[in-house]
Amino acid sequence: MSLSQDKGKKIEEAAAPGEAPQPEPASPPEQPEEKAAQAQEYYERLLRLAADMENLKKRQEKEKAELLQFANENLIKELLPVVDNLERALEHGRQADAPAPLMEGLELVHQGFIKALTRFGVTPIEAVGQCFDPAFHNAVMQEETGDAADNIILKELQKGYLLQNRLLRPAMVVVARNPQKTSSGPIDLKV
Repeated sequence: MSLSQDKGKKIEEAAAPGEAPQPEPASPPEQPEEKAAQAQEYYERLLRLAADMENLKKRQEKEKAELLQFANENLIKELLPVVDNLERALEHGRQADAPAPLMEGLELVHQGFIKALTRFGVTPIEAVGQCFDPAFHNAVMQEETGDAADNIILKELQKGYLLQNRLLRPAMVVVARNPQKTSSGPIDLKV
């Protein structure tokens, strides 16, 4: 027999008549322990993904609530100088003995502004007589006095406001400096 005939017989012998050649299995079948471990891994992954999804929903709800709570912040910041001007006008009117109807009208407008701001969660920061807190106060001056302790606020130059307990605008204040309670001599800053 020739070489070509030998090859033909071998192919015919490998594939029996009526049968398709069977491919060899790529890997042995998985054991039940391996399947159980894989199922447990998938289950744990599902639980982690479900927890992540729940946390995402909660975070989005919190961000949405915060956005709604502080949505008017820029508008309120623009209205605060109007309130400041109304307060200055009231003070000036009291000092200049302005007509009572004018003062009454200004007072009603001022009260209306304050009520509207209060409805949206705006509250003034109490400053005079309090200890200076840089988180809520902006010290623009220090005044020497023997009557008050160090770092006590003597005057409020501009009111500060909070929006839902978040600082909207710090109060501009004058802080007391008591020379009797500070160091006895001048501080030499030369090196």
